[in-house]
Amino acid sequence: MRLPGRMAAAIEVIADIETRKRPVSDALKDWGLNHRFAGAGDRAAIGNLVYDVLRKKLSNGHLAGADDARSLVMAAVLRDWGETPQSLAAQFEGDKFAPDGLSEAEAATLTRAKPFKDAPDFVCADVPEWLAPSLEGNFNGDWVAEGQALAERPPLDIRVNTLKAGRDKVMNALKRFSPQPTRIARHGIRFAAGSKGSRTPNVQFEEGYKKGWFEVQDEGSQIVADLVFARPGEQVLDFCAGAGGKSLALAAAMENKGQIHAYDADHTRLAAIYDRIARAGVRNIQVRKPDEGLPEDLLDRMDRVIVDAPCTGTGTWRRRPETKWKLTPEQLAARIEEQEEILGQAAGYVKRGGFLVYITCSVLPEENEAQLENFLTDQPSFQLVSAGEVWQDLFGFDKPSPWSADLNSITLTPASTGTDGFFFAVMQRG
Repeated sequence: MRLPGRMAAAIEVIADIETRKRPVSDALKDWGLNHRFAGAGDRAAIGNLVYDVLRKKLSNGHLAGADDARSLVMAAVLRDWGETPQSLAAQFEGDKFAPDGLSEAEAATLTRAKPFKDAPDFVCADVPEWLAPSLEGNFNGDWVAEGQALAERPPLDIRVNTLKAGRDKVMNALKRFSPQPTRIARHGIRFAAGSKGSRTPNVQFEEGYKKGWFEVQDEGSQIVADLVFARPGEQVLDFCAGAGGKSLALAAAMENKGQIHAYDADHTRLAAIYDRIARAGVRNIQVRKPDEGLPEDLLDRMDRVIVDAPCTGTGTWRRRPETKWKLTPEQLAARIEEQEEILGQAAGYVKRGGFLVYITCSVLPEENEAQLENFLTDQPSFQLVSAGEVWQDLFGFDKPSPWSADLNSITLTPASTGTDGFFFAVMQRG
C-alpha cells in the first residue's frame, strides 16, 4: 500500500473507534482481518498514523478547523509526517484507494502561519480541558510543554536481566536495531521511536528475549524499581505486582537473595508472571495467590513494601493516547479512593524501621502528593524520606533530573527525564 491507501485505512479505523467507542487495538485488529492484502509494514504504518492522530487530537483538530477523522488524518500527515498539500496531491493522483483530496480552502487552513497563537493552552498541550488546572498546579509554567511531550511517540526500552547477561552483550545481539544505552537507568537499552511508518523492533521474537537476557520495560519503570533500593537478603512485598515487571527488576537487584512476595488482588493481572519468572532465571519470587486472601502471615515482617498503585495512567498517555480522552472526573475519584484503601492495607506489612514505597504511573497531584499527605496524616508512625537523595546516590548529578519540590518525592516525565510519567515516594515506619 502507498501512503494514500494507508491514510484511507487510518480514517476508517478512527471513524470506527469514534462511532463504536471501542479500543484502538480492537479496531486495528479487525481492520487487518478484513483487509488481509495489507502486509505487516502496512499495518504498522496505519497503526502509527492512528496513534499519531489520537495523541494530538485536540491540536490537530484546531489546525484543521474540524475534528472528523479525515481532517485529523490530513493534519497529522502534514504536521508530523513531513507531507505538503502539493506532495499529497501528487500521490493521490490516480490512486484508487486515496481519500478525498484537500480543497484549496483546506490546504490554506492547514498551512496557515502561527496556527496555534490563539489556541487555548489545553489545546496546545493536547490534554482534556478539565485536567488543565491539575497539570498547571503540578508543573507551573511548564505544564503545556509537559502535555506536549506526553503527546509524542514513545521509544521502546528494555531492561537487561543482570542475572543472565550484561548490557554490552545484549546490545551486541540487537545491534541491527541500532540500540542505545538509556540515559539514566543503569541496565536499560533504548530503541528510538522512529517516524512516519517505521516499525518498532519486535524484540520479543529475539533469541536473547527467549533466553531471559532482557525484559521489555520503560526506562521510567526501571528507574523507580532501582530507587526502591532493595538489598540482597531482604524481605520485600510487591503488593500490586501485576505482570511482575518490577518484581523481576527487584529480583535482579537483590541477586536472587532474600525473598520477594508478589501479590495482586486481581489474579488475571498475575497470569503472565510465572513464565517471566522462569525465563528470567529468578529464584527468590514467591507468587501469593489472591484467592488465598491477603497474605496476613507477612504482617509487620517486611523490610520494604512496594505499592505500584492503580491509577489513571496519565503518565502513559504516549503509549495509550485513547485513554486520555476517555478519562473522567468520576474515574479519577474512584482511583483515589482505591489508592487510599490499598495504602492503608499495605502499611500493615511494613516492619518497624522498614519502608513503604508508593509509585504511580500518573502525573496528577491528586493521585500523588495529595495522596501522600493524606496517608501521612492518617498514619503518624510513617515519615517521608528523601527519594531525591537516593536518586543522586544512584544516578549522580549529570543526568536529566525529575520534578521535585523538596527532593522528597519525585516525578518523572517525558519532558524532564525522557521516560513515561512516574511518581515515586518512600516512607519509613518509625
